[in-house]
Amino acid sequence: MLNIKNDKIKSGKRIKILIGLLSILFIVILFPEGESLESEVNVGSIWIHEDLIAPFSFAINKDPEIYASEIKAVSQQVLPIYIKKENIKQASIDTLKIYNRLLISVIDSILKEKYSDNYNPTFLSNKAFMEFRSLRRAEKYEASKRYASLNEIFLFLEKAVSAPYYTNVYDVLSLSNKDSITIRIKNEDVIYPRSKFISLSDAKKTVATLIEKRNYPTELKVAIIEYANHFIYADLKYSKDLTNEELAQVKRSVSRFSGIVNENERIIAKHDRVSKDTKLKIDSYKNAKGEKIGVGGKLLQFLGKFLHIGFLLALFVIYLYSFRKKIYHDNDKLLLLAINITFLSLVTYIVNSLPVNAPIQYLIFIPSASMILTMMFDSRVGFYGTVIIVLITGALRGNDYSFAATQLLAGGLSVYTVRDIKNRNQIFRSLSYIFLGYAIAIIAFGLERFASVQSIMEELAFAGVNSLVSPILTYGLLIFFERIFGITTDLTLVELSNFDRPLLKELARRAPGTFNHSMTMGTLAEAAAEEIGANSLLARVGAYYHDIGKIIRPHNFVENQLDNKNIHEELIPEESIELIRRHIQEGINLAKENYLPPEIISFIPMHHGTTVMSFFYDKALKLYGDKVKAKDYRYLGPKPNTKETAIVMLADGCESAVRSIDKPDAFKVENIINNIFKARIEDKQLDESPLTFSDIDKIKDMFSSILLGQHHRRIRYPSQDDYEKGSEEIKT
Repeated sequence: MLNIKNDKIKSGKRIKILIGLLSILFIVILFPEGESLESEVNVGSIWIHEDLIAPFSFAINKDPEIYASEIKAVSQQVLPIYIKKENIKQASIDTLKIYNRLLISVIDSILKEKYSDNYNPTFLSNKAFMEFRSLRRAEKYEASKRYASLNEIFLFLEKAVSAPYYTNVYDVLSLSNKDSITIRIKNEDVIYPRSKFISLSDAKKTVATLIEKRNYPTELKVAIIEYANHFIYADLKYSKDLTNEELAQVKRSVSRFSGIVNENERIIAKHDRVSKDTKLKIDSYKNAKGEKIGVGGKLLQFLGKFLHIGFLLALFVIYLYSFRKKIYHDNDKLLLLAINITFLSLVTYIVNSLPVNAPIQYLIFIPSASMILTMMFDSRVGFYGTVIIVLITGALRGNDYSFAATQLLAGGLSVYTVRDIKNRNQIFRSLSYIFLGYAIAIIAFGLERFASVQSIMEELAFAGVNSLVSPILTYGLLIFFERIFGITTDLTLVELSNFDRPLLKELARRAPGTFNHSMTMGTLAEAAAEEIGANSLLARVGAYYHDIGKIIRPHNFVENQLDNKNIHEELIPEESIELIRRHIQEGINLAKENYLPPEIISFIPMHHGTTVMSFFYDKALKLYGDKVKAKDYRYLGPKPNTKETAIVMLADGCESAVRSIDKPDAFKVENIINNIFKARIEDKQLDESPLTFSDIDKIKDMFSSILLGQHHRRIRYPSQDDYEKGSEEIKT
C-alpha cells in the first residue's frame, strides 16, 4: 500500500495539476498592477502606435528622482521636538537634600553610639580607664571635624548640581546636524538655537568640573561625582513620536504631481521619439487607467493574467508530454522545473520593487536557470525552459521586450556552452559566452534608442556581474538539486566513470576478469547507445558498475578463476544458482553504501533481467530429468525498462559469449550475436524497454563491428610456442 501511495505522489495527475495551479497563482500574484501590463516604453525609443489621446483628465506623476529629492529637502527642515518639563531643577535639589539629610542622620547615629560618654569597660584599671578616655576624646574630635567637613560637602553639592539649570538641559539630540531645536509648550512650538541649551552629558561634565576644583582627595572626588550624577536630570525631553509626526506631515505636503493632462489632449503622436517628460505622461496615464478599473475589471484582469501564464506553462507541459515523457510522468522533476520558474519570477518581482536608479534587471540570473535545466535534463529542455522563463519574467517586467530579448540571447548561449559538459570546471567557461550575449543585446538596443555611452557601460557592468555570478550559482544549486531531487546529471556520470573511484578500484583489484569484462561492455554500450540516440554516457557508466557485486566473492565466477578450477563443478545446481544470484543483491547493497545514483543501481539487476542461467539449468536437467522447472533457474529481475539497461543486457551476453569462442572469426561472432539477440527477444526480456526493431538492428551491427575488431586473428611470432611452454632456450 505504501508503494502504491508513493507511486501516486510521484506520477499522479492530481499532483501535476496542483503543481501547475500553484505555480500559475504564485506568478499571477507577482504581476505588477494592471496599468503596467501594456508594452514597456523606454526613453529614446520611437512611438510606433497611433497617436495616444487622453480619454480622460489625469495628473502627471513627478519623476521619482525629483520627488525623492523634494522629500529629502523638506525632511531636512524638520527640527527635533522637545517637551519642557517644569520644576526639574527644584525636584533635583530637593531629592539631593533628602538623601543628604538621610546620610547625615545615619552618620550622626553611628558617631553617637561609638563615642558615647556612658561607655565604661569594667575590666580596665582606673589608670588605664583614664588613658582610654583621653584617646576617645581625641578620636571624637577628629570624627567631629570629618562630620563638619561632610556637611560642607553636601552644601557645596546642592549648589553644584543646580549650576547647569541656569540654562535648560536636554536629554538626547536627534537629527544632531541641526543647529536649532523646537520646544513644545502646551500646544505651541517655539524654535530656539541649540547653543542656548546644554546636553545632559555636558551638564554632568559641568558638575564634575566644579567638584574637581575642590581640594578633596582623589578617591573622595570620584565618589562625590558618582553621587552627584544621580541628581542631574534633563528638563527638555526629546519626543520621537512628535518629531516623526511632524516629519510625516511635511512629507505629505509635497505634491506627487507635476501637472495635468486634460481630456482629449494628445499625449504622444505616432513616430515621435519618447522623451523623459513624455514617458512620465504615458506612465501616469497607465496609473490613472489602472485606478479607474472597478471590481469587475480587476476580476477580468486577473483572469487575463491567469490565462497568460497558464498558456505559457501549458506550452512547456505539452512539449514535455510529447517529447520528454519521463519528465512529464515524474512529479519530482516537474516540481524542480516549477521551482526554477517561480523562483526567478520572485526575483524579478523583488528587482522591480527596489527603488534603485540602476539597471538591476541584469541581476536576474536567468542564464543560471538555463544551465541548470540543461545539465539536469538536456539542451532542448534547457532552451525551451529558458524561452518560457524569459517570456514570464518579461511579462512581469511590464511586457519589456528588450529585457526578454537580452535574457533570451544570454540564456540561449549559456545552454549551448554546457550542452556536452564533461567536468564541473567547464561551467565557469560559460561566463564569457553569457557576457557576449548580454553585450550584443545591450549595445544593439542602446544604439536603437540613442542611449549614452555612460548608460551602455553601466548596463554592461551589471551584465558582467551576472556573467560572473551565474556559473557560481549554477555550481552550488546543481549539487543541491542533485541531492534533493535525486537527479543524476552527466557531470555525476563523468565523475563516476573515473577509474579512481573506490568501487572501480576495488573491482579491478579483487575481480580483474570482471573488471576487464565491464570495461569492454562499457565500450560496446557507449557506441551502441550513441548509434540509436540513447544516453551513451549513462550506458557506459552503467556497464562499468553492473557487476560490482562480484567484488564480495570474485572466485565464484569463471572470469576470475585464473587457476582453471571451477568451484561449481563440486556443487549441485541449486547451490550454484544461489551463489550466482547473490551477487545481484550484494551489488545493490554496495552501490547504496557508496551512494551511487538510482539510475546506475538499476543496471545491476536489469542486466540479467529474468533470464535463465542456462549452464546450471542444463546441468540440473541431466541430473534430475524433466521435473526441473526453468523458472527456478531464472534471475529475479526486473527486466530492462530503458534503452540503456537493455543495451547493457545485450552487451553482457554478447561479450561473454564471444570471449569464449575458440579461434573467433566473423562468421562465428555474427552467429553468436544473432542468436543471443534472438534468444533475448523470444524470452521477452526486451518487452519493457523502449527499443525498436530498428534500434536492435543498429545495436547488433555495432556490436559485431567492435567485437570483431577486438577478437581479430593475429599472426604467431617465432618462438611463441617456446614462450607459451616456458622453454629455457628460446630462438631469436
